[in-house]
Amino acid sequence: MTELPQYVYVQVADRIEEEIRSGRLPVGARLPNERAMGEQYGVAPGTARRAVAELRDRGLVATLPNKGTFVIATPQQ
Repeated sequence: MTELPQYVYVQVADRIEEEIRSGRLPVGARLPNERAMGEQYGVAPGTARRAVAELRDRGLVATLPNKGTFVIATPQQ
């Protein structure tokens, strides 16, 4: 069965979710800012912003104004 195409921001969110699941990004860890995240994953800052929004929708991170985005939960198996 072939995989359906995914938006790039979903692919980035999936990669970060895997980092959270593996413990490389534990609960309480701060995610890089959008520009740094874009450089790290090879995407535009707007794509990184959408990936963070996707992670918020999944309940894995929370963004505090002027503080950053932090891991608040581990994905359910």
